[in-house]
Amino acid sequence: MSDLSPRPGFDSRAFRNVMGQFCTGVTIVATVDAEGRPRGFACQSFAALSLEPPLVLFCPSKTSRTWGFVEQSKMFAVSVLEQSQESVSAAFGRTVDDKFDGLDWTPSPLGNPTIDGALVWIDCSLESVIDGGDHWIAVGRVEGLGEVDPATVEGSQAAGKPLLFYRGGYLTTEHPSLHHADRLDSFLTWDGSAWL
Repeated sequence: MSDLSPRPGFDSRAFRNVMGQFCTGVTIVATVDAEGRPRGFACQSFAALSLEPPLVLFCPSKTSRTWGFVEQSKMFAVSVLEQSQESVSAAFGRTVDDKFDGLDWTPSPLGNPTIDGALVWIDCSLESVIDGGDHWIAVGRVEGLGEVDPATVEGSQAAGKPLLFYRGGYLTTEHPSLHHADRLDSFLTWDGSAWL
């Protein structure tokens, strides 16, 4: 078992500043509570974990009120926000009772809320939860996927682009075209496109 106690030499603010140099996407993790009400929170700590079996992970804070609903339902959907959805991220980052108030959403096949206008959604069952310091590491088994706009796959400029979080603020991609990586076998989402 690893020792999770703090080490001397830097504080949490310095750590946050350093980690802020790593650009991430912005997602909404959502479920329904026991009364069938939608519950969700904004999450930047989301990643693909495994292809076989298909697994993803996200890391909710141990103080998150919404995380308890996901843990109880054992299901969740992750909506990957589009660059125009900064206000959606901001709404889900606040501590209010109904974060879905005034927001359009659609139930996934498992019944989880997916955000209308998001780039894509991923429907999951909760596979396991691991202690991660002041956060949990939640592993989800992918049960279903939303359709990806074909223009996104083809690299069209008209396709939606992701909302990004970088250095404590929002960022969007404005490159005229996607530059495929040559060979990144160790990157889980690299599809070998440069070799097709």
